[in-house]
Amino acid sequence: MSIFGSMKTAVSGMNAQANRLGTVSDNIANANTTGYKEASTSFSSLVLPSSAGSYNSGGVETSVHYAISQQGNISYTTSNTDLAIQGNGFFVVQSSSGQTFLSRSGDFSPDPSGNLVNSAGFTLMGYPYASGAPSVVVNGFSGLVPINVNQNGVTAVATTTGDMEGNLNSNANIATSSASGFLPSENQAPVTGDTSKSSITGYDSQGNAVTFDVYYTKTADNTWDVSVYNHADAASGDTPFPYGGDGLVGSTTLTFDANGQQDAASAPTFPITLGSGQTISMDFSGFTQVATDFNATGKMNGQAPNPVTSVTIGKDGTVNAVFKDSSTKALYRIPLATVASPDNLTVESGNVYSANGNSGVTVTGFPQTGGFGYIQSGALEESNVDLATELTNMIEAQKSYTANSKVFQAGSDLLDVLVNLQR
Repeated sequence: MSIFGSMKTAVSGMNAQANRLGTVSDNIANANTTGYKEASTSFSSLVLPSSAGSYNSGGVETSVHYAISQQGNISYTTSNTDLAIQGNGFFVVQSSSGQTFLSRSGDFSPDPSGNLVNSAGFTLMGYPYASGAPSVVVNGFSGLVPINVNQNGVTAVATTTGDMEGNLNSNANIATSSASGFLPSENQAPVTGDTSKSSITGYDSQGNAVTFDVYYTKTADNTWDVSVYNHADAASGDTPFPYGGDGLVGSTTLTFDANGQQDAASAPTFPITLGSGQTISMDFSGFTQVATDFNATGKMNGQAPNPVTSVTIGKDGTVNAVFKDSSTKALYRIPLATVASPDNLTVESGNVYSANGNSGVTVTGFPQTGGFGYIQSGALEESNVDLATELTNMIEAQKSYTANSKVFQAGSDLLDVLVNLQR
């Protein structure tokens, strides 16, 4: 047995315990780091060839492992841009240099440009709704853009389409034009009493509300005249006729078969044209004609000026803008990514990870689909470090290091004996 060999073995043991103490130090230092995953040290023996009459001491080797797949506790916050993942998956984030990583650190907040950036400076990535509902690229990160919650612009959306439905009473009287009552399409007062009216509101290009008065008059069996006017052009509230301004802004004729359904000769789709040039395509194909009271309902698209008051993030990763009138609009959808062996991911600075040959390729999907977990807004995933365990490991490493140093000291004493034999 070599004295130098035993001393080298002791040095190997001290180095191994120093490595273990290093992981303990990292864990304790990051005990309060959002999404941090515990590091641990594993030991394996190094055996050297020995003969029957001589033993060669070997040593010990260490390797570091990370409990990346182990979920940390969830703590709740007051910020809706703080995000925690419940279950499988990682956020896709991007560094300032444009490199893409995976992370469980969800302490995001808007930077001066409105992009969601976590405390380590990584930007959260997602798919935009600019061209409709997005689809995920399962084997890559193409199509991802920074999630931006700076939605301060106030925009108006002009009405382009509308539709109405209801019933026209088949027992209504047939109206004719005379001095005692004109048809609504003639825009004269007084209007015939054998007519029905409804109103519907849309928006012009500047977001101003425009109310349209719609008149329905039976002009022959199974035939109805529909006339549309801009309410703002009415003569007065009680006696709107004659309408000034643009006058008649839209009209059509609805015809019905014996069963009260619109027949082939009907013209349910027609344009409403305003003086500004704005055209609205109206659809009246939902009307029937049966022997019951008149009723009409409808809707128009478009939007009045409506500022964004907040941004919400759903469990499925959808980022919604909430407007002043409580309506919402989808802006982005946040994907999650994973690998076959998360514990073998390469650990990078900033609490992020990158894939390698041991971890497997990255697979991307939306939360709550394909085995991925869900996103909890207003929450953070805590470190999975157990301080009690780390303090115990620290004491064990300290004692083992001391014991190895005693072996080294004993070898040194034996060398002193050999040296003194020469004297």
